[in-house]
Amino acid sequence: MPRSSATAPPLGALLRRYRLPGEPLSCRPVTQGLLNRGYRLATTRGAYFLKHHLDGDQEAISHQHRATQRLQTLGVPVAPPVEDAHGGTVALIGGHCYALHPWIDGRHRDGAQLTTAQSRRLGSLLGRVHTCLAHVMEPGPAAPPAYESADPQATFALIEKLLAHSRASHPRDSFDTLAEHRLLQRRTLLARHADRRPPPGGGGGWVHGDFHPLNLLYQGAEPAAIVDWDRLGVQPRAEEAVRAAAIFFVQPAGELELTKVRAYARAYRRAAGADAAELAAAVHRVWWERLNDFWILRWRYQLHDRRADPQFPAVSALAVWWTREYEAVREAFTR
Repeated sequence: MPRSSATAPPLGALLRRYRLPGEPLSCRPVTQGLLNRGYRLATTRGAYFLKHHLDGDQEAISHQHRATQRLQTLGVPVAPPVEDAHGGTVALIGGHCYALHPWIDGRHRDGAQLTTAQSRRLGSLLGRVHTCLAHVMEPGPAAPPAYESADPQATFALIEKLLAHSRASHPRDSFDTLAEHRLLQRRTLLARHADRRPPPGGGGGWVHGDFHPLNLLYQGAEPAAIVDWDRLGVQPRAEEAVRAAAIFFVQPAGELELTKVRAYARAYRRAAGADAAELAAAVHRVWWERLNDFWILRWRYQLHDRRADPQFPAVSALAVWWTREYEAVREAFTR
């Protein structure tokens, strides 16, 4: 079976463990990220998604698997793992963790590809995920920890480090020029709004943890499966709703499609039982988070990883636009 020898999974051991119907045909890489690697495993009787969990936390992975199995019983579109011959869902082979899932034929769709009605259904879906997780998961800690917001003094220090990297790049390209411009711009904005740092946040509920277009597969106009539950955990639920909207509905120029955001947020509030005050607080915390966040530049300059570079123009412009249109964004999420 053709495959990359550098990251080839132990197919013989996996096939013996899962006893899949049919004969194996191919195993081809389809994704590679910081949290996992993925392969399309094809047999004469069907196809599967083979996931190599790079973190190797078998207990945490099993916990995620049980959550998706329970969510499926409530009708949430997920792709729970295939059980092996002994009823297990995590294969620990050679010190590495693997899981097998049914292959979902679907496509990713961002907010530009969604109608207003589909945006409304997206908000309802995330609200249903949150309410269903509350039913199927054990309660979170009785006294959840406070969530500290970003410290602007630490951000100022980071900006100086990243500015030095961008200016020292050789040969210097258009990305470095834009990075320097955005860093200087953000430094000015942060100094102007430093007194708006949110206080520590509390509360929270079970959330997917990484709800965005690449983790949602559509078949036609309808969601077919929410995937990649690696960051399942207890966090403020409304903040996940706001973060997801900021990814789904950001336009190339860095503006949010507020008509779709409004439809999405209204549906989310109804489905999750969240009120306007909860969403307003979440909008403020996520805005502050975006104002202080430079993860793409850290990947490029500190980790020498350029995979996220194409996202930088829109993401960096969003923080600036959101600051200017703060009231309009809050209104879209709360009314």
